[in-house]
Amino acid sequence: MNEYRFHLQKYKAGRNTKQTCPQCGRRKCFVRYVDEEGKIEFPDYVGRCDHEDSCGYHYTPKDFFRDNPDLKPNDFENDTWRYDKTNKPVMVKPEPEVPSFMSTDIMRKTLSHYDINPLYQFLCKTIGKDAANRQFEHYKVGTSKKWGGATVFWQIDKEGNIRSGKIMGYNPKDGHRIKEPMPQVCWVHSELKLPDFHLKQCLFGEHLLATSSATVMLVESEKTCMIASHFMPDFLWLATGGKDGCFNEETMQVLHNRDVILMPDLGATEKWTKKSAILTPITKNVTISNVLEKMATDEQRGVGLDISDFLLMQETKQMILQRMIERNPALQLLIDKLQLELVE
Repeated sequence: MNEYRFHLQKYKAGRNTKQTCPQCGRRKCFVRYVDEEGKIEFPDYVGRCDHEDSCGYHYTPKDFFRDNPDLKPNDFENDTWRYDKTNKPVMVKPEPEVPSFMSTDIMRKTLSHYDINPLYQFLCKTIGKDAANRQFEHYKVGTSKKWGGATVFWQIDKEGNIRSGKIMGYNPKDGHRIKEPMPQVCWVHSELKLPDFHLKQCLFGEHLLATSSATVMLVESEKTCMIASHFMPDFLWLATGGKDGCFNEETMQVLHNRDVILMPDLGATEKWTKKSAILTPITKNVTISNVLEKMATDEQRGVGLDISDFLLMQETKQMILQRMIERNPALQLLIDKLQLELVE
């Protein structure tokens, strides 16, 4: 990988890479500068002549921007530069990239094997098996073979198109993401090596917008979304997939004319308050909840807890029962026997 964004074109195509020098006029001796990010195409005269002693021509991108003070590389991050025959810059808006979609069959094959899914195991211990089943079904969450049963958070847009699935590994004991020795996170389309796949993310849970008019509660993580939805089902909980995630103007268009409440993790309130400006012209009403910031301790702020962490601080009956089972495994055998008798 190149260290610098602007560098001399690599000598890949032999002498065909080299052009005629604009100063000495010799052929096959001039190398142009290129943009590593592919956003700027410099005029033909931005480059270097091989004949350093006899010619010495070297016109760098720095020289170009110095001589064209109205043009700055950062001004055109979303545009492509092209030049006409007189070497005048002409900006060309790139065509919007069309998102790729995945087969519904691929998703359906993952909606099982929850017994090996660490996040499912954690939710069964905290909110109960029936509730865990409801949330996995509600949000279309699956299980992957990756890392022995990692969780698949499928991103399904409002029209029902499957954008892809984010695969993430969790610790079944505490529900925390596995980040050591390396973060366990990847994408289904990458694992399947789908050719020419263009991922264009949407909100996690976006498909629920088509059937619900409830106030939208927007959080960062998918796990938080599922837990909060269990405790406060009167709201429609969606997730951006991270502090930044897919929190951008294009993705947020699906929230047009909706009532939206932002619920960022501790430590991200200021950043999300600024980003809420994106939603102001889109939504019917947008507010930022500071409930967590008001009630949190300095220690809790330091580790960046989210609303699901606070909701699970209050022990549920399922959590108490699970702890009793861990202390006395025979209790689980008794429960299984009673359930079997009730079924019969």
